[in-house]
Amino acid sequence: MCTGKCSRCISVTLYPLVLISIICNIVLFFPDGDIQYAKDGHITEEVKYMGGLVGGGILVLIPALYIHLTGQQGCCGNRCGMFLSIAFAAVGVAGALYSFIVAVHGLINGPLCKVLLVWTTPFSDTKYLSDSSLWWKCTAPKNIVQFNIGLFGTLLATSCLQLILCGIQMINGLIGCVCGTCNEKGPL
Repeated sequence: MCTGKCSRCISVTLYPLVLISIICNIVLFFPDGDIQYAKDGHITEEVKYMGGLVGGGILVLIPALYIHLTGQQGCCGNRCGMFLSIAFAAVGVAGALYSFIVAVHGLINGPLCKVLLVWTTPFSDTKYLSDSSLWWKCTAPKNIVQFNIGLFGTLLATSCLQLILCGIQMINGLIGCVCGTCNEKGPL
C-alpha cells in the first residue's frame, strides 16, 4: 500500500474516534442527564481536565486533518509533506496520551458522588472496579459509578486506538519521507 493511501486510511479512521472522545467528555459533565451537578460543581475532577475534548479531540483532529491532506497529494504527497506529517502525528500521540492518562485516573479515582449528605470520592482508596457491591455507597447522581466506568472506559479505548494510529502514521511518514513518493506513471 502506498504511504498516501495509508495516510488517508489513518485519517478517516481517526475522525470518528475524535468525535467519540469529544462526545464522551461532554456527556461526563452531565451525570444522570442533569445540568445541576455541573452548575453546583459536583463533577468528577478528571472530567474537568477535558482529556477527551482537548487531548483525544482537538489535539488529534488537527493532525488527522493534516494527515488527510498529505494523503490527498498525488499518490503519496511529497517528502516535505510526509516529514511534516510525522510532527503532526506526534502531536496526535501527545493528545491521545493525555486523554489516556486522564481516563486512567478517572477510572482509578472513581466518581465524585454523594455519600449520605457529603460529596466525596469514596472509591479513591478501594478496588471498586472489581467489586460492584461497593457501588451502593453513591446515592446521587443515580448510577454514577456505571456512568463513569462506561464513559472513562470508552475514552480509554478510544485513546489507545488513537495512539496506535498516530504511531503508525509516524512510521508511515518516515517511510514516505525517506523513500520518496510512489508516483505511478500510467499510460499517456
